Amino acid sequence: MILLWLDINTSFAHSSLALPALHAQVTSKEWQWHIVSGKLHAPYADYIQRAIGLQPDVIAATAWLFNHEYLLALVSRIKALCPHTYVILGGPEFLGNNEAYLRRHPYVNAVFRGEGEEIFPQWLQLWDHPQKRGRLTGICTIDNQGVYRDGGKAKATSLEALIPPENSLFFPFNKPFVQLETTRGCYNNCSFCVSGGDKPLRSLSVHQIRIRLKNMEAKGVRKIRMLDRTFNENPKRSLALLRLFEEFAGSLHFHVEIHPGILTREVKTLMTTLPKGLLHVEAGVQSFDDQVLEASGRTGNSTSLLEGLTFLCSAPNFETHTDLIAGLPYYTLLRLKEDIHTLIALNPDEIQLELLKLLPGTSMREGAFNWGITYAPLPPYEVLSTPAMPPQDVREAQQLSRLLDGWYNHSHWNFPFKELVLREPAFLDDFLTELMHRGLLDQPLSMERRGLLLYEFCRTHYPHYLPQISQTWIEAGYSPKKAPGQYAIKQKNI
Repeated sequence: MILLWLDINTSFAHSSLALPALHAQVTSKEWQWHIVSGKLHAPYADYIQRAIGLQPDVIAATAWLFNHEYLLALVSRIKALCPHTYVILGGPEFLGNNEAYLRRHPYVNAVFRGEGEEIFPQWLQLWDHPQKRGRLTGICTIDNQGVYRDGGKAKATSLEALIPPENSLFFPFNKPFVQLETTRGCYNNCSFCVSGGDKPLRSLSVHQIRIRLKNMEAKGVRKIRMLDRTFNENPKRSLALLRLFEEFAGSLHFHVEIHPGILTREVKTLMTTLPKGLLHVEAGVQSFDDQVLEASGRTGNSTSLLEGLTFLCSAPNFETHTDLIAGLPYYTLLRLKEDIHTLIALNPDEIQLELLKLLPGTSMREGAFNWGITYAPLPPYEVLSTPAMPPQDVREAQQLSRLLDGWYNHSHWNFPFKELVLREPAFLDDFLTELMHRGLLDQPLSMERRGLLLYEFCRTHYPHYLPQISQTWIEAGYSPKKAPGQYAIKQKNI
C-alpha cells in the first residue's frame, strides 16, 4: 500500500512536525511512505505528475492557515486524476465542526481532529475495514449513505510514551531551525488560541528533553524552536530547562515563548546570567489594555506585563520579539497606536503586529457573533471589523503592521524611525497617512527605497532629522550620489 504525504510549506525554512511525528509511530511494513514537498505559489503541474506517477492508495497532509487553499487546489486536481485515492487531511484547521467542510469538498474523504500519533497507526491497520476505521476517535467523515460521522477529538495519553519525531527518516534535520515539542496545552485561557482550552498540560521530562537535544546536536542542528505555549508557566520547570539550555551554550540556540506578566524573580535572575546568544525570547503582549486582556481570557494585567517587558527588553544577553493583536474585543485603533508607542519606548528587537484570526475550534470564533466580530470565512480567517474597530480601522491596523515591519524591524532604519516616533508624537500617524495615500505599503520595498521614503518625508515635515537619516544612509553603504548621501556630503563640507 502506498501513502503519499503532501508537504506544502510557506518556505524552505518552515516545515510541519506532523509527518515525522506520525511516521515515527507506525511499525507496520505494509505501507510505503512517499513525500512530495513544495512551497506555496509553485505551479501545480510538477507536484501532480509526481503524485499520479505513484498512484497512491492514500494521500495525507496537514492543513493550516497559510497552506490550506493551495493544498485544496492541489488535492482536488490529483483526486480528479486518481479517483480511487483516499484523501485524509489533518491539522489545526479541523478543530471545529467539520461537516460543512466535508460536504463542500467531496474530494476529501475524511479529516482528522486532534492529535494523531496514537490513532493514525490504527487507522492504517483498518484500511480494509471502512466501517471500523470511520469509528476511530478523531476521524470525521461522511459515510456511503451520506451521514456525517464525527469521531470527536483525539488526544495522546502521554507525550513521554510517543516515539520522538526525530526517529523518523522524514525529520527535517537540514532546516535552518527545528521544532521540539516539550508541552501540549497551555495554562492560559486565551480565547483566540487553539491551545487556550487544551487542558490538562502534558509535558516531557527534563531528562528526556536532554536526550533529544543531544541527538539533535549530534545531527548538526543549531537552532531549536521550543513548542511550549508558555515556557515560564511553571517557574521550577523553567529554571530546570534554562539550566539545561546552558549545557548546550555555544552549539545550540533556543527560541522560547514567554509570558512577560508572570516572570518570577528567580527566573529573571537566571536569565540575566545566561550566555549571550543562547536565547531568543518571544514575548506575547497582545495589548496593554486590561479590558482587552480580560475579554480575551489572557492571564495577568497591564502592570505586570509592562514590568516583565521592561526586564526582557533591557536584557543585553538575548533578543526579545514582541507581539500585538489588532481586532481583539474592545481594542480600538487609538489604543493600539498608544501601545505601539509604549513598546517602541521599551525598545524590543522586533514588534510584530497581527490581525486577530478567528481559528476553528477556538472560543473566540464560537462567540464571534456575541462579540460583534466579523471575520473572513476563508483562511486565514482574519478579522474584518469589530464594534471597537470598524473596517477602515482594521485596514489601517494592517498597514501599520507593514510600516513597523518595514522600518522598525530592520536594523538600518530602526534607530531614526524609533527616534522620530518617540520625539515627534504626530510622526507615526503622519508617515502612515502619507504611505497609505500613495499605496506604498502594498508594494514590496527594498531597504534602500525605505530609506529614501523616510528621507523624503522628513525633508518636508521634519527637516531637523535629515542629518541623522543621512548618516544612517552612508553607514548602511547606500549610494552617496542619491539625495541622503548628497546631503551628508554637503553637511560634511560645511
